[in-house]
Amino acid sequence: MVKTFKMVAAATVAGLVATSVHAESQYVYADVVDVRPIYQAVTVSVPQETCWQEQVAIKSSRRESKTPVLVSTIVGGAIGNALGSNKSSQRVGAVVGAVLGHSVGRDIVASNRRHEPARYEMVEHCEVSEVYRDEERMVGYQVKYEYAGEIYAIQTENDPGDQIRLRIDITPTVY
Repeated sequence: MVKTFKMVAAATVAGLVATSVHAESQYVYADVVDVRPIYQAVTVSVPQETCWQEQVAIKSSRRESKTPVLVSTIVGGAIGNALGSNKSSQRVGAVVGAVLGHSVGRDIVASNRRHEPARYEMVEHCEVSEVYRDEERMVGYQVKYEYAGEIYAIQTENDPGDQIRLRIDITPTVY
């Protein structure tokens, strides 16, 4: 008789384990009784551009003429050649005259450059820097709702409005 009782008990337990327990879900709506936004303090980095005007001297972009130097070299060489009495002194005079003429021509070009008025132009300069500021950002909502005579609270990403959808899971239990 003990064996029979054990076999019946084992068969009952096996039947309970073999029976699958599955939950059923249903959806209902509950009335929302309070909604409050939730804020969080954050530090935000914002790029800020600062620009200013500055007066800058502009160098002349025109090319300097080499004509005065060449002409003075040739003229100096010709004068030195004309002053010589024989071929040898004419050659020496031409070389010395050309060197002196070249020097005079360079001085003329430099003198013209010094008397050229300076030109100035307004130039805009800009610089980007990071500016930090504290601000509050809304991160969600604290929602209180009533279901079956009880008040519950939950945090949500969005404002649910007047009602909130609830999922009710029904799971049978076996004792």
